[in-house]
Amino acid sequence: MFFDSDLLMSALRALTPILLAALGGAICERAGVFNIGLEGMMLMGCFTSVATSWFTGSAWLGVLAAALTAAAYSLILAVGAVTLRGDAVVLGVAMNLLAVGLTGFLLRTVFGVQGTFDDPSLAGLPLVGGFTPLTYLSWVAVAVAAVMLSRHVWGLRLRGVGEAPDAAATLGVSPARYKYAAILVSGVLCGLAGAQLALGNVTLFTENMTAGRGWIAVVAVMLGRAAPVGVLLAALLFGLAEAAGFRLQGLGLPQQATDAAPYVVTLAALFLTTARRRRRTPSASGAAS
Repeated sequence: MFFDSDLLMSALRALTPILLAALGGAICERAGVFNIGLEGMMLMGCFTSVATSWFTGSAWLGVLAAALTAAAYSLILAVGAVTLRGDAVVLGVAMNLLAVGLTGFLLRTVFGVQGTFDDPSLAGLPLVGGFTPLTYLSWVAVAVAAVMLSRHVWGLRLRGVGEAPDAAATLGVSPARYKYAAILVSGVLCGLAGAQLALGNVTLFTENMTAGRGWIAVVAVMLGRAAPVGVLLAALLFGLAEAAGFRLQGLGLPQQATDAAPYVVTLAALFLTTARRRRRTPSASGAAS
């Protein structure tokens, strides 16, 4: 049977890194910052979590180091886009490229290997009910983000900064401060996503191991319209696609074809969403006239 409980468990494990990164992207989007640097921040979290876990023998110290490193790395976007008023898209692309080169260089420098670092003594995250604690944390984060953005004064101010920063400033709210906070929170969540990927889903580090998951998280933000529950549903779709790809690979399909499954789903979802919005726009304008 193709669809069974094992497929669902695999999909939920694949979901976690995408969901954590996408929540960070959604928070940035609500603050008016289009963050496409999720991939780079995740990759920095992957390497830092593995390096710290290997040197200290503690996976949890690896998780903490990943969150702090990714948050520090996110300051490139915060300073460049908020303080210096640079293009957030250009900065995000540069951060992604820098992370690939930097982690590859550190892999050779720190571990003296090329391609993949895998050691039996590397401590991974424990499993509780088949999932790591970060998986449960990601579900809690969805609920907390939903409540914060819809009911709490901080969330309402954050949305105000994203929708009308000048109006928010006249009310005494600092747009720069809230944008900095949103980007830093995004960095922490991406660091946790990287730790889950490197110490939870597997226990190793491979060059460019995020393999486009950060970009998929960006698409999840777009499909979910930066709403936490919508982001969860979009990320779950991609998690199911990744799990189905692994299942098809086990049934004998070529690895290249199965690896492409999440990205095919991403393109299809973007196409269908864009087509639906275009159909609605003429009807709405016609009704208004």
